[in-house]
Amino acid sequence: MPSFARKVSAYFIVKDAARAIDFYKEAFGATEVFRMTDPSDGRIGHAELRFGETLMMLADEYPDFGALSPDAIGGSPVTFHMDTVSTDAALAQALSAGATMLRPATDQSFGERVAQVLDPFGHRWMLSQTIEQVTPEEMQRRWNEDMSA
Repeated sequence: MPSFARKVSAYFIVKDAARAIDFYKEAFGATEVFRMTDPSDGRIGHAELRFGETLMMLADEYPDFGALSPDAIGGSPVTFHMDTVSTDAALAQALSAGATMLRPATDQSFGERVAQVLDPFGHRWMLSQTIEQVTPEEMQRRWNEDMSA
């Protein structure tokens, strides 16, 4: 079956999108591409941010359209993976901007240094840095070995 998708982008719904945009710029170095403000009440109806090569969209909550933030629905099961140049530097910057640490930076058997944070808007981020090239077979071997230890 053919795929019609050309790319997939995240679309965040948050409470206080203007503050979220400021946070993402400070915490993760995002750049704002543009925003559209709802003339009736000042909410951000659509904004676009660039994280390195990735475009992310976000908006304020619009419950009448089913656009609800993680806080409104009891959290999110989604974690966003951010490929970084330095996990430790990214973690420090995110924490100083107001993120909450969920997992400290740790070298993993699959060849990455990984940390996890929760942003103030209810979205989880895995900050990752490749520290070793590991084949899928070697990843599985290491996992098996760790589980039998």
